[in-house]
Amino acid sequence: MALHDNPPLPLHVALVGAGVGGLATAVSLRRNGHHVRIFETSQIKTEIGAGVGLQRNALRILKQFGYSRDNLKPVDFDGALAFDAKTGAGVMLPWLIPRDDELESRDLFCHRSDLHDELKRLAIGEGEGPPAQLFLDSKVVACDPEAGTLTLSSGEGIHADVVIGADGVHSTVRTSIVGNKVNAPGSGWSCFRCLFDASRLKEIPEFDWLTEGISGARSVAWREDGPLRIFFIYKCRSGTLVNFAASFTDPKQDDPDWTPAATREEILETFQGFHPKFLRILDLPAENPPMKWQLRVTPLLPTWIRGRAALLGDAAHATLPLLGQGLAMAIEEAATLGCLLPLGTTKEDVPARLEAYQTLRKARGEYVNTESVAQAGVPEKRGTYLRSREMQALLLEHDTVKIAQEYYNAHFGGGTARAA
Repeated sequence: MALHDNPPLPLHVALVGAGVGGLATAVSLRRNGHHVRIFETSQIKTEIGAGVGLQRNALRILKQFGYSRDNLKPVDFDGALAFDAKTGAGVMLPWLIPRDDELESRDLFCHRSDLHDELKRLAIGEGEGPPAQLFLDSKVVACDPEAGTLTLSSGEGIHADVVIGADGVHSTVRTSIVGNKVNAPGSGWSCFRCLFDASRLKEIPEFDWLTEGISGARSVAWREDGPLRIFFIYKCRSGTLVNFAASFTDPKQDDPDWTPAATREEILETFQGFHPKFLRILDLPAENPPMKWQLRVTPLLPTWIRGRAALLGDAAHATLPLLGQGLAMAIEEAATLGCLLPLGTTKEDVPARLEAYQTLRKARGEYVNTESVAQAGVPEKRGTYLRSREMQALLLEHDTVKIAQEYYNAHFGGGTARAA
C-alpha cells in the first residue's frame, strides 16, 4: 500500500476547563479533525453575569473560527471617554490604530455568556471536524504530563495524546506541569461588578456622559493623591445592559470575614469623592446583585509545558483587567495550538510542538500580565494603554495565525499547517 493511502490520524485531546479559553481551544483543534474531550468541574457550566471586551487581535481569530457577530449582540468599542472622577471633566480617546478593513468589524463589547454560548456552539455543534465532547461534573484531581493522563474525582483515568490545562487561577494542571503548587494570590485589588438595565438612560439628562459621544468605554479615574480608584463602564447585549466594574485597592482581602457580597452603600463608601453624576449609575435598576471580586495575579511561571501537557489562559497568566486582553490572550493561544497541531501530527510530535507553543506565546502572555499590573500600581503608567499608539500596535496588530503558521512552516517542514 502506498504511503499516501494511509490517511493521517487525529490526536486525542483532553481539555481541562470549559471556559472561554477551553472552548476556543476545542474549536481550533476540532477544526483540524482531532478528537477533543472537555472536562469541566461544574455541573452546569454558565458564565458570570458580566460584560467583556473583544479587541481586534481576538476578533481576527474568531472570524477565522466562523463566529457569528450577531450572536454576540455586540456594542461597538471605538475607544473611550476618560473622566476625572473629582471634577467630571473628560477627554475622548479613540483607538490610535486604524481599523482593520479585512476584519470587517470593529472592536466590541458583549456579554460574557453570549461569547461563551457562541464558542460552545462552534465547539460542540455542527461544523468542521468532529464535535468536541463536553463532560460536566468531571473534576480533574491529578495530571501526569509525561504520560498524558488525567484522573477524575470519580477515580476514572483519562488517556490523551495532548492535555491542555485551561482550568483557571486555581489550576490543577499547573501544579503538575510546574512540579509544585503555585497559588494566584490576591493582588490587593478588588472589583465591584454589576449589570444595570440601560432602558432609562436616555431619559435622564445626568447620564449624557454615558450616552453621548464615542461608542465605547467610560473610564472614570480618581487622579488625586492616593491609591487608584476607577470605574470602567460600557454597554453590552445590543445596548440593553450597562456593565459596571469598579476597581479599588482592598487591604481587607486577607480578612477571614471578607465576603463577595456587596451593597450599594459599600460601593458609595469606597468611591466617596467621585462626582455625583458618576455615582448616579448606582440608581439604575440592577440586573443582578452587586458582587465584589478579588483580582488575582498568577506569578510568572518557569514553564507552561511539560511532556504532553500545556497551560493556557488564566492558568498560565491571570492578571488585572486594565488592558482588557485576558480573554484575547487565551483565544490567541488556542489559535496557536491549532496551527502547531494540524491533522497528521503524531503522538511523538507533541512535545516538540508544545515547545514551539511556549516559544511563541509565553513572552507575550507575560507582557500582558506585567503591564496590566503596572497600569494599576505605577502612577506614571496609569491609562497608558489608551494613550500609547506603540502599545496598541503591539497588542492589536498582532496576527497570531500568520505568525504561528510561519513558525510551523520554518520548523516543522511546512505545507500542512492550516488557519485556525
